[in-house]
Amino acid sequence: MEHKIHQGRNVKRFREMLGIKQEVLAFDLGEDWNQKKISVLEQKEVIDNSLLQQISKVLKIPVEAIENFDEQQAINIISSTFNDINYNPIFNNSSIDAIVKLHEEKIALYERMLKEKEEMMNRLEKLIQSK
Repeated sequence: MEHKIHQGRNVKRFREMLGIKQEVLAFDLGEDWNQKKISVLEQKEVIDNSLLQQISKVLKIPVEAIENFDEQQAINIISSTFNDINYNPIFNNSSIDAIVKLHEEKIALYERMLKEKEEMMNRLEKLIQSK
């Protein structure tokens, strides 16, 4: 059975992982957008490419991530990797280096997410002050 990629759900997943509320995404996409439109957008299986480009710029993630992320496939990969590690615990320097690199990448992503959240808070404060 072919598993289809749901772009709207992917937008929602990445938005949530980045701690961005629908209202903030709507604000960043422009005055034509509101929370309700974002909610409807996140239910669409396929999203227009130009809109995907805009969303990827706002979320600061590659458009390919939204187009290609398959949650079920990711779960399968993680699960099989977990099983391999459980049954074949072979660690060498390259394995340890890969784990260290992965953790460094996670830290960098976390720091970027914190910076994004801080920038978002500043934008919201400006928005509130302008009203």
